[in-house]
Amino acid sequence: MDASSGNMTVVIAYRDSFTKAVTKNAIVVVLSISINYINAGLIRTFCKHQIFYTNPRYILFIHLVVNDIIQVTLTVLLFIISYTIYKFSVSVCCTFILIALFATENTPLNLACMAVECYIAICVPLRHVQICTVKRTTLMLIGLIWATTMLSVLPDLFITLATEPMDFFHSQVFCLRETVFQDPLIIKKRDITYMFFLVIVWLIIFYTYFRIMFTAKTASKDAKKARNTILLHEFQLLLCMAIYAFPQLLIVLQQWSPMNYKDSLFTLYIVVQILPRAISPIIYGIRDCAFRRYLKSYLLCKLSIS
Repeated sequence: MDASSGNMTVVIAYRDSFTKAVTKNAIVVVLSISINYINAGLIRTFCKHQIFYTNPRYILFIHLVVNDIIQVTLTVLLFIISYTIYKFSVSVCCTFILIALFATENTPLNLACMAVECYIAICVPLRHVQICTVKRTTLMLIGLIWATTMLSVLPDLFITLATEPMDFFHSQVFCLRETVFQDPLIIKKRDITYMFFLVIVWLIIFYTYFRIMFTAKTASKDAKKARNTILLHEFQLLLCMAIYAFPQLLIVLQQWSPMNYKDSLFTLYIVVQILPRAISPIIYGIRDCAFRRYLKSYLLCKLSIS
């Protein structure tokens, strides 16, 4: 969930050759444009058809997509800046990192909520309409996701404001979470918070998956599809939460392959930061029949116009 910390920009603490730098930036930009283009099509499809924005499941999904767009855009922007501007104002860096952290930390919580919604729809179908209303989803659940994320992220800012002089916010730094939020208390707080989230979210995912799996053995095709959807959520969540172990992975990479350290870090950035955001369109944009039908019509319309 460490949106811009040890992820991509640590890579550039070790400078690449010009050719390699251009290649890496081109790969990142192409991937981000592709993901954001597909996600923009999903958002347009969602907004154009009432069947989606009156359904709590799709509201949670589109909230996930919006967070993905924000996260991909900011991490790629910081990646490019780390090769070009290299250092810039702490206050600007702090703003970018906070927004990226909000978007990144929302993702596993959103996935957990989507898993619970699937569980209710399959295992408690008679109460699904009463429990999963649009009002509860938009006002309560999404609000709870953001409140939880703010309680996790904003203390970093408050501790920094209390411990650092004002001149620090006007200085120039290489933009990392660690260079902006330096206090050791922040690191301890982050580790405890991440461990708590890790345990809670995984418990929710595993519980809902196995309950749906048992239901799917004797139930309908929809239950089996929901089970597969939860399984994809688990894979996506596993990639998203790999950022928890990023410091340890850095140590392993440095010891295992010091000569290829830069390239290994770049690969890790793609796997941890970019790949999970490419899975969301697959889960609903392609696998979901309703979304696939409307999205296909939208894309065909765009092709015919062009």
